[in-house]
Amino acid sequence: MELNYFRDKLFDLLNDSEGMRIADLNTDERNSLLNVRTEDGDVFEIVCRQAAGKEDGWTTAN
Repeated sequence: MELNYFRDKLFDLLNDSEGMRIADLNTDERNSLLNVRTEDGDVFEIVCRQAAGKEDGWTTAN
């Protein structure tokens, strides 16, 4: 699975999630981030990077 496809699907899952009370969802593709603002004003950043390993002992790819 390609990183862009995964990030797009993650965006869709968060965007369609009724129970998480997400007020705003933005992508920062340059920095591989999903920025999430909740209805109560909290802001979260989700970093999307492809891990180097596919089995045990994953490490982050550069």
